Amino acid sequence: MADHLIIKTSSLGDIVHMLPALTDAARCIPSIQFDWVVEENFAPVPRWHPNVNRVISLAIRRWRKDLRSKQTRQQVKQFKQQLQQQHYKKIIDTQGLIKSAVVTRWAKGERWGYDKNSITESLACWFYQKTVSVSRQRHAITRNREILAQTLGYSIKNLPLDYGISADQNTPLPQSLTPTSRYLIAFHATSREDKEWSLTRWDAFIPQITQQGYCILFPWGNQREYQRAKQLAETHHNVICLPQCSLDELATLTQRATAVIGMDTGLMHIAAAFNQRGIALYPVTQPQLTGVLTTTPNKIESLSGKDALDVDFVANKMLSILGF
Repeated sequence: MADHLIIKTSSLGDIVHMLPALTDAARCIPSIQFDWVVEENFAPVPRWHPNVNRVISLAIRRWRKDLRSKQTRQQVKQFKQQLQQQHYKKIIDTQGLIKSAVVTRWAKGERWGYDKNSITESLACWFYQKTVSVSRQRHAITRNREILAQTLGYSIKNLPLDYGISADQNTPLPQSLTPTSRYLIAFHATSREDKEWSLTRWDAFIPQITQQGYCILFPWGNQREYQRAKQLAETHHNVICLPQCSLDELATLTQRATAVIGMDTGLMHIAAAFNQRGIALYPVTQPQLTGVLTTTPNKIESLSGKDALDVDFVANKMLSILGF
């Protein structure tokens, strides 16, 4: 049974950013276990960490589309009942939003979160009984590590970055998802189209890699992304539009890849968590506070601005990573 409850509901990258904090706690407090409240779509990720005892899924994104329906009210009631099965020593909201703070209030135990100068939505801090201060100018991973350290009473000063997850905790791939040659995986899609490469850029990039004998896999999560991946697969040799994959399957594919390339998306943070090598592209965003961090420094190289849009520059970087 877990003594503490983590509230970190979304998004995918934010959830991955929380994993090193749990590893820190386990190093300093042997046998510590956590329960974790998370959006249903991202529930597999906390389960990868050995110090997570119970994952409690909620569906705020789905519920708010139909708040008045009987089914939604019943699901919210069931979630509260599950949440309140246990009294926790400490409930730690590392999200810092009003929606996560409300969930914190529903749980039983001492409520902790960021103070008004450290939090994303300042009204949320009124839901907590105790608060901690962590600079908003620090990387998101460090902020998570600091809030947990201050809440539980240890220092991260000499602790290495360690996501605490490993390959043997993931779902084996079905034969239909097992590539027959060396491959890269390309996380081409994001929640914002302006953060993506155009198809024209992918058209220029792909041949420079595939002519070296590599296959490139393109996953997708919705119809727009599927159509992009399908078009690239139909246009180029040695490009595969994957069937729709679970997060467990994508994590396993990512670990087995020779390298990864991707935009500013949560799946790149999964690649970083498994200490993959590759390139992260930030055409319109800056990686300083939320970019990918690997346990081996710079194993995934982050390129921003004009560098991220220069296809030949990116392709040469990737070929160098591959040993050409």
